[in-house]
Amino acid sequence: MASRNGSPPRGRSTSPRPMSPPDDDFGLVDSISDTRHLQAFGRKVTATAGSLIGGEAVTQHYQNALGELHRELRRPMLQRSVFSFAQTTPRELVRSRISIPEIQSRALSFLPDELLTNIPEDNNAYSLFQGFQATLPEEHTGIGQKHGRYNTSGQRLIGAAAEENDPNLPPSMVLLKNQKHSMDHRLEMMGVRKHMCATEIHEIDNKIANLNTMRRIVLDRLATLEMEEMDLEQDILEVDNKIEDLEEELEDAAALAPKPDPDSPTASHDDDEEGESFMSESVYQKIPAAKTKQRKRVKRRLSMPILHEHLEPGSKIRELQAHNDTITALDFDAPWGTLVTAALDDTVRVWDLNAGRCIGLLEGHLSSVRCVQVEDNIVATGSMDASIRLWDLSKAEYAPMDNRINKEGEEEEDDGLTFENSEDAPPPPPPTIMQDCPLFSLESHVAEVTALHFRGDTLVSGSADKTLRQWDLVKGRCVQTLDVLWAAAQATVTSTDSGQWRQTGRATDPLADFVGAIQVFDSALACGTADGMVRLWDLRSGQVHRSLVGHTGPVTSLQFDDVHLVTGSLDRSIRIWDLRTGSIYDAYAYDNPVTSMMFDDRRIVSAAGEDVVKVYDKTDGRHWNCGPGVGVDDDATALSTIERVRIKEGYMVEGRKNGMIGVWSC
Repeated sequence: MASRNGSPPRGRSTSPRPMSPPDDDFGLVDSISDTRHLQAFGRKVTATAGSLIGGEAVTQHYQNALGELHRELRRPMLQRSVFSFAQTTPRELVRSRISIPEIQSRALSFLPDELLTNIPEDNNAYSLFQGFQATLPEEHTGIGQKHGRYNTSGQRLIGAAAEENDPNLPPSMVLLKNQKHSMDHRLEMMGVRKHMCATEIHEIDNKIANLNTMRRIVLDRLATLEMEEMDLEQDILEVDNKIEDLEEELEDAAALAPKPDPDSPTASHDDDEEGESFMSESVYQKIPAAKTKQRKRVKRRLSMPILHEHLEPGSKIRELQAHNDTITALDFDAPWGTLVTAALDDTVRVWDLNAGRCIGLLEGHLSSVRCVQVEDNIVATGSMDASIRLWDLSKAEYAPMDNRINKEGEEEEDDGLTFENSEDAPPPPPPTIMQDCPLFSLESHVAEVTALHFRGDTLVSGSADKTLRQWDLVKGRCVQTLDVLWAAAQATVTSTDSGQWRQTGRATDPLADFVGAIQVFDSALACGTADGMVRLWDLRSGQVHRSLVGHTGPVTSLQFDDVHLVTGSLDRSIRIWDLRTGSIYDAYAYDNPVTSMMFDDRRIVSAAGEDVVKVYDKTDGRHWNCGPGVGVDDDATALSTIERVRIKEGYMVEGRKNGMIGVWSC
């Protein structure tokens, strides 16, 4: 094809190339005719442009050229050529000028700029061809088979020519050389395969790193959504409070509105009656009492946070300096909910786990609290003063976001719920926050209460007076007393599987709590005592249904579900019992006595005299540590020992000897 200025392309011959004749009347003419007519057409166009630029001096020449152009365009051969050229696609033009092998070669060798700019950097020691060779099945040479490398069709593979040997060599030498060559090839291919596996592992690691980055981004998004969710619920609570206030104001306005008396005949008579009624009625009915501003009671959250379920196991959520002395008991109702802690500093504190701040103090006990249980809004505490007290936290005058909401036009006051310095002792919250929370007190024990558990309307407590008491929470009185010593005396000896007789229980530890742990479910009661026995009681008959013998030290904690009962003891062991057979299902031990234990659907957590919580995964049988001591060198400053631990739905709270509280994702 001619160039734009009418001259033939540079470096290419202008001689015509033969073409096949068209199949129809409107096919392409041969190359010679095309080139001649197109060159003539180009000259006429050039002359036309020169005429337009030259002006009036070349008008006659322009008219002659234009006439010749019209005559050329009226020729049928040229019209057919132009029409066929206009109807031909670029693909047909390329195919008519370039052969098929040349087209295929150009297509295979062409790379767009996008691919060239995005070529990944690679330092592979092996070529692509070597990778293909490594994927081929290994050849095995045997009797009656060809020596060398052949494919399944018997064709010689690439590189097989190097295996040709000198025909003068003996057959044994040829066989050995072939074996050596085959082994060398296999060794080389194994190296290639190893490199390919290492490359795949590297790619997988990169994908995992990218996925972890995406996971962290989504976790941050989830945390932001939960914060916005909490803010929205507080806004809803604030609107509800305003609605209640407005309803009260409307009711007061309606009550104070004057009521006309239709029986009064004259205005003077109305005045007399009004004066008489005013003097006869109480002044408190006429003048509304001044209302004292009170904080709205907190409502339970409509939605529960799930962020801890997606955090890495062992991640620290927060730490609180809760008390100034050893934590003796703690419990919480739900993840990110309400926590109640007790310590040897003779205080019981209520915490908002979501905000990380102290709500208030539960005051009423005369000594330290040894056991705590929280269920929904009800809290039960057992103290060294031999009393049990119940509290209703729904009556607390506390708004979780009171420091942020409804502060317009009000002076900022320090409510004592936050700390200026986390190292300082916690300031006392306002005493009026929990003033309506006490329900009633249960007093029948004659020694300190060391364990308690309630479910529904039934509460069972264990005391150092060596008795268990069953309480009716509706009537608020004791309905049954179980004497543990009497039960032990009734079962002084018991029969074993071998038919021998031996004494049950062991000598009690005078320093340990006689009743270390209890749990009640309907009429079933499990109790662990200082003699190492775990007794299963029937509250309907008041008798011991079964005794589980195995621990060699005082039982400090226990918990059961539908199938298993898990116990922790000062003998350093955790034992899992099968409630259906009464036998040991599993057991494991630690280096120090177990002071606290609890489990959820997946994990068993224990406090075993260390600065970490011992975690046992029931699904895969894995043991691991969680807590402040994880990753700390042995030579570092000793951390405080963990005394108490609780876990619910993977949300773990632990209490230490120095009064600190740690919250972890487990």
